[in-house]
Amino acid sequence: MTPGQGLSRKARILSPADFARVYARRASAAAESLVLYACRRADETAEVRVGLSVSRRIGNAVVRNRWKRRLREAFRTVRARLPAGSDYVIVVRSGQPPRGAAGASQVAAALVALAARVTGRPGYATAAPQPDGGRRHGRGRKA
Repeated sequence: MTPGQGLSRKARILSPADFARVYARRASAAAESLVLYACRRADETAEVRVGLSVSRRIGNAVVRNRWKRRLREAFRTVRARLPAGSDYVIVVRSGQPPRGAAGASQVAAALVALAARVTGRPGYATAAPQPDGGRRHGRGRKA
């Protein structure tokens, strides 16, 4: 990966309040070892954002970081195919991350399929977007 291809701070969910907002919406889909939670944002044209949750139950730091690298790369490659104006949180349930190019495409395909399942549900499109609390940057602390 070259330096200009990573995920910017605007493309990541970083604050606990934003994670809580996505979880509170309770729109999710699961497949194999991944669960994807989704929440519409007030700004429908906003960039798609992702948050990652990899628990210590998954394994040691090496395994958790492998999962995070694999998920960030998969999200980076498929984010243009995801519906705009949504936040996603990916939770890893168990297992080792898939390896190699086939594993990378497997994770990317799973993300697209899970996002399509969640956002394709009738209640998702008609639900009111969750407010983001007015924060645009920072680490979730109130000024």
